[in-house]
Amino acid sequence: MRNQNGYLAGSDQQRADDFNDMFKNRDVKAILCSRGGYGCSRILPLIDFDQCRRHPKIVIGYSDVTILQLALFRICGLVTFSGPMVAIDIGKGLDPLTEGSFWQQISRPVLHSYILEEGGYSPVIYQGGAAEGRLLGGCLTSINSLLGTPFLPDFTGCILVLEDIGEDVYKIDRYFNQLFHAGILHCISGLIMGQFIDCEEEGNPNASFTIEQVIRHYTKDLNIPVMANLPYGHGEQKYTLPLGCLVRLDASRGEIKMLETGLNSHE
Repeated sequence: MRNQNGYLAGSDQQRADDFNDMFKNRDVKAILCSRGGYGCSRILPLIDFDQCRRHPKIVIGYSDVTILQLALFRICGLVTFSGPMVAIDIGKGLDPLTEGSFWQQISRPVLHSYILEEGGYSPVIYQGGAAEGRLLGGCLTSINSLLGTPFLPDFTGCILVLEDIGEDVYKIDRYFNQLFHAGILHCISGLIMGQFIDCEEEGNPNASFTIEQVIRHYTKDLNIPVMANLPYGHGEQKYTLPLGCLVRLDASRGEIKMLETGLNSHE
């Protein structure tokens, strides 16, 4: 269907019905999102989470799809995959790193490791050390939109991964400040930064902080491993991450190791 309702692809009920129908259909094994959607949070009260729990599917996407993924984990315990989308990535051809990680994650239940240097990325280590926890997170803006709602998971003990695009540094500062005062940064076991694209002002470095300065400000007193520069987020190069899986973060080595497969909870 090509329904349209303002900037949304149909009414809230139509979009929720499409989502519910895909989970109900036993011939559907995976749901690959076409792109992120501004209205994801609007359909959360209309999703049949009991059905999602009974007939779990592979769900793949990022950006505003973060909202659906975190809600599915919070209510159903469903592991989803933060990875390439059809219209944004797959339609124009996948970068080799992106394609390799995508098929590794969804084709068979194997434990994988993400080693930044093997992908050609140098880890930025804010605080070294290692920790284990469930990998949760996604688009920072979308995560913050769920604060105070019943759809946000408990981040206690998790490894939190964050990324974003097109947000001025002062907004990134504001989002981190909200996570800080909400107690989330104090309860997690580790923090990973993906790519923050088109967020820093060019040409006038004195007019703003850098993303690095913001991160250091909010993490300097946290006694947890903190690593940045993971190829993950809105860029062409991205690892596919199993949100909800138990992982081990070794920030000192720039490595994330899966401790369980993301396909365990699916049909």
